[in-house]
Amino acid sequence: MGILIATFIILFWLGHCAYMLLLLEWNPLSIGMWLHVAVQIYVSVGLFITAHDAMHGTVSAHKSVNNTLGWIACFLFAGMSYKRLIKNHMAHHIYPGTDKDPDYDMSQHFVIWFLRFMIRYTTIPQLIVMGVLFNLLKFIAPEIKIWIFWVLPSMLGALQLFTFGTYIPHRTPHTHEMEPHNARTLKKNHLYAMLTCYFFGYHHEHHASPRTPWWKLYSLK
Repeated sequence: MGILIATFIILFWLGHCAYMLLLLEWNPLSIGMWLHVAVQIYVSVGLFITAHDAMHGTVSAHKSVNNTLGWIACFLFAGMSYKRLIKNHMAHHIYPGTDKDPDYDMSQHFVIWFLRFMIRYTTIPQLIVMGVLFNLLKFIAPEIKIWIFWVLPSMLGALQLFTFGTYIPHRTPHTHEMEPHNARTLKKNHLYAMLTCYFFGYHHEHHASPRTPWWKLYSLK
């Protein structure tokens, strides 16, 4: 099931992005166009969640298949290094909500935390790859469409992931209920949890059972 779900998300992201760049009319006054952008933002979140599940080895029992799908999802999301993400994410699970956690920021300020979070995961090779892809896409679509249909969904998807998958679950105060993972959890609301971050608002449950794939997290509630 993990392979099927991961493949669907990857193919849907690719197909929908291609449709917007090649066929969707650029009309900033069109509600329909912005709905497509909203869908792409949400599927971009799903791309990263797919990569995240691969980091925990839950996409496929076959390591090569698991890591290949994780690498593809990372690359499509923002040209990110899957290897770098694994290293940082494992450190996050070992030292959650502490100064040794690469996803954590002692300032607790939303904007500062988000900016530092993005800087930690941005590399020179990634910027080069994204720059090359951007210029290649200019052969098939106007630049404004590339910014709005390709760049913007990735950026807002990253903001959504940070807000509901890092900031809200791990910010202070760290209460007794959050121990030992310094991770809080949403009240049981599967629809809200799915719409905001593919059930990763159930964050304490994820840290307690990191081998549970995102599409089964609700069952731990």
